[in-house]
Amino acid sequence: MTDRHDHHDHNDSHRHEKPGMDLVSHHGDDDVCLNQVSFAYDGQFVVENVTLHAPHGTTLGIIGPNGSGKTTLLKLMLGLLRPNAGTITVLGMSPAQACARGDLVGYLPQRHELDWSFPISARQVVELGLVGRRGLLGRPSAADRRQAADQLAAVGLADQADVPIGELSGGQQQRVFLARALVSRPRVLFLDEPTTGVDVGAQENLQELLALVKEQLALTLIVVSHNLRAITSTCDQIACLNRTVHYHDKPSGLSREMLSRVFNCDVEYMLDPHGHERH
Repeated sequence: MTDRHDHHDHNDSHRHEKPGMDLVSHHGDDDVCLNQVSFAYDGQFVVENVTLHAPHGTTLGIIGPNGSGKTTLLKLMLGLLRPNAGTITVLGMSPAQACARGDLVGYLPQRHELDWSFPISARQVVELGLVGRRGLLGRPSAADRRQAADQLAAVGLADQADVPIGELSGGQQQRVFLARALVSRPRVLFLDEPTTGVDVGAQENLQELLALVKEQLALTLIVVSHNLRAITSTCDQIACLNRTVHYHDKPSGLSREMLSRVFNCDVEYMLDPHGHERH
């Protein structure tokens, strides 16, 4: 990988919109801004009055129990949902605008959301990451194919390029989808439960790889997870979410009392004696 282009100057991207719209002037060097964001399903708030800011180059981990609003918050940041109140910007744009560009936002989904029986090779999966740039009906160019091959090599899977995705191990599949998320050379990468469904060794490999690509591409990472151990060991900032944000700061300031209150259980019970999460 090579260094990507310089970080975009957002100072001219300030916008003023009506309440409930997802455009707002962001703060300084923040790549992702949420200000007093709320969202309700059928009149019931699942995200309420959430304010988060992720400066450029930050790894922000968002943790919380099942049903805490993590998935909804991620969909809001990806422009798949629009807030009922509050404002969101990604790189000074609305989430929908940033994602539509095709080369600003990357997304690594949960493994269980994917159809592993679909007959597609690892290389073809990675090439799909360039669809936003070339259009849904456009065929991969020679440059696209080279870029996909380079990205597979960067995640250590050059020799698996033509293997059907369903025949790879869980850890290899996750690296292929990381390559797909990075092939367009985005500036912000969203990750949804990236360690779910892979063994401990593959989790550690993925965390090391993420640290490497973050440095090489000068990425801002937003990681949504229930894996306390992984989040606290790899993130610069942590946000504890249970409908609203209960904590947003450095991991070192997050107390077990706060975690117990947010997760509504004994945090010690969530970790076994070896520091691995219980399920």
